[in-house]
Amino acid sequence: MKKLIFCFLTLALISCSSGGDSPEPTPTPIPTEDSFIRAADLSFLPEIEAAGVSFKYNNTVQDPLLTLKNAGVNYIRIRLWNNPSNGHSNLSEVKQLATKVRTHGMKVWLTVHYSDTWADPGNQTKPVAWQNLNFSDLKSAVSVYTTQVVTEIKPEIIQIGNETNDGFLWPEGKLSTNETQYLELTNTAISSVKTANSATKIMLHFAGISNSADWYFNKVKNLNYDYIGISYYPVYHGTSLTDLKTKLTTLSQTYNKKIILAETSYPFTLSWNDWTNNVVGQSNQLVAGYDATASGQKNYILAIKSLVKSVPNGSGLCYWGGEWVAFKGNQATNGSTWENQALWDFNNNALEAIQAFNKD
Repeated sequence: MKKLIFCFLTLALISCSSGGDSPEPTPTPIPTEDSFIRAADLSFLPEIEAAGVSFKYNNTVQDPLLTLKNAGVNYIRIRLWNNPSNGHSNLSEVKQLATKVRTHGMKVWLTVHYSDTWADPGNQTKPVAWQNLNFSDLKSAVSVYTTQVVTEIKPEIIQIGNETNDGFLWPEGKLSTNETQYLELTNTAISSVKTANSATKIMLHFAGISNSADWYFNKVKNLNYDYIGISYYPVYHGTSLTDLKTKLTTLSQTYNKKIILAETSYPFTLSWNDWTNNVVGQSNQLVAGYDATASGQKNYILAIKSLVKSVPNGSGLCYWGGEWVAFKGNQATNGSTWENQALWDFNNNALEAIQAFNKD
């Protein structure tokens, strides 16, 4: 039997009741449907398509971007790595994907990791090319790189780092030990974005709903950014939607920022489609009332959408890993850890969960 991995986040900084169909009265306006962000992260798509894998809708091959657009998705989130070893998620590939996104009439949400690989609460490694820079030169590199990225892609939303619970660009930008330098580096990136394209909105991104989120956003309260972004995965951050709503509400009201659930996902099955260990595979990792079925996955997304809309300044959500099917084959031990949480089933046919991205 396939072994399960519990990929819990390692920092001590990290430590969810769904709303009704109608938003609750709040002191601040609920965004209109046209402004509410309904996003999907499709960062793996170029790599998957390069492997010759196709996606389907109603058992007919269809561009997944078109499938999602037709379902109601209005933003595609794309990660950007500086100089990745396998060549995927680099600037050239991301530019091409961003162009395709716009061709399909959707907007681009760019998450800049400021790393050659995954950046998350436990890993914020500087790009190899920046490893030996002094702090002044590191700030310059951040400025030049950020300016280039924004100038060439012009994202509608940009994240300054990914899941920066303890900063980024370690050790210089490690928030818990180098607070002043983290704030300087982040402010440098923010200033570069605003100079390169003043229309681009800026997000700061935290993983989890623990009290550490309050600690982080208090530290950055004087920075000039637009969106609070929060990652919430039941397997990592607890299975209470009540706790999720409470935290989103508190952060939004305390810091008077628009707030987006920047990453979430849910399984449509506890089974698997390759021999790569999955993150989710046990019933105790599920939210009560939402089974690991196709309808359970859809209802979870609907509940999350309703919940975010009920929060003051609740401005959108993003589904992560929806495209990460078992694209290396069902015998692969280095394939997907997420195929049972994708938005396409084990035959790469779109699941009913995509219906949750509609405007209603």
